Amino acid sequence: MSQNKPRMERMAPQTSRGPRGGRSRRPGAASAPAKPATTADWIAGARLRTLPLAIAPVLIGVGAAKVAEGPGVWHPVRALLCLAVAVLLQIGVNYANDYSDGIRGTDEFRVGPGRLTGSGKATPRAVLTVALTFFALAAVAGLILVILTQYWWVLIVGVAAIAAAWFYTGGKRPYGYYGLGEVFVFVFFGLVATAGTTYMLAGLVNQEAWYGAVIAGLIACAVLMVNNIRDIEPDKLAGKRTLAVLLGRVASRIVFCVLLLVPFAILAVLAVFYPFAWYGMFALLAALPACVITLFSRTPRELVTALQLTSLTGLLVGIALGAAYAF
Repeated sequence: MSQNKPRMERMAPQTSRGPRGGRSRRPGAASAPAKPATTADWIAGARLRTLPLAIAPVLIGVGAAKVAEGPGVWHPVRALLCLAVAVLLQIGVNYANDYSDGIRGTDEFRVGPGRLTGSGKATPRAVLTVALTFFALAAVAGLILVILTQYWWVLIVGVAAIAAAWFYTGGKRPYGYYGLGEVFVFVFFGLVATAGTTYMLAGLVNQEAWYGAVIAGLIACAVLMVNNIRDIEPDKLAGKRTLAVLLGRVASRIVFCVLLLVPFAILAVLAVFYPFAWYGMFALLAALPACVITLFSRTPRELVTALQLTSLTGLLVGIALGAAYAF
């Protein structure tokens, strides 16, 4: 990080004002044209390492629905549609974030993997089009799900989820720039994704779904937190006030550990009633190293590793708890 700081300081005067200034431009406009994005670049732009955040709550929600409905009752088509909505929405969020941060100039200061818009490999319009396509696909999957279940009021939740995904970094006052990103993640990739899946399958939301939703939401917040810890310095330069920026380097690392480890305490309580949930404790083999790396890391690359371990933790816990509920 210390090696990158002088370079970022030299770049700062060349960059137009961030979101507070109300102006934006395509990053890297003054530099040599970048090579067009390849298929691998577009796949990287989807940020596949974040997909466990979408998969885990659906697995938990399916398991909780099984508890509510009893043995012998399965809804595979509806479950797959719930998974499609969650995954497509997650990918849409990732591309929308790429687009919005890119046109604001935020990615001028990035120390992590390059982005499509910020690097100039893809035009902002192309990235925006891809983001909107994934949002549209998520909406179609959600609409089919609503038609099958006749729970028409859920359309309001779907619209709210897409709007929240867009305004995370989009719009004139993106709430992700004011320390509220974790709120969005906890609500939509924790509570809504988990409880919503259970409701669409069983027609109700039981306590198993709510406990699982809190677990999934906290781990998702941990993923966002460690990502933002990596970007504290560049985000400060760009005027992006994430929760990690507001808390500071030391406090944000401690909060990350709390977010990642508290779910295991909840999991231990649930394991008393659903013994198979104890297998979720094996995810500590990924969670504890993630905490150690985050607490003592000195380079962005180390924090990327912590992020990957945190995503893996979420997926493993989701599989274990979903299976514990279902079987």
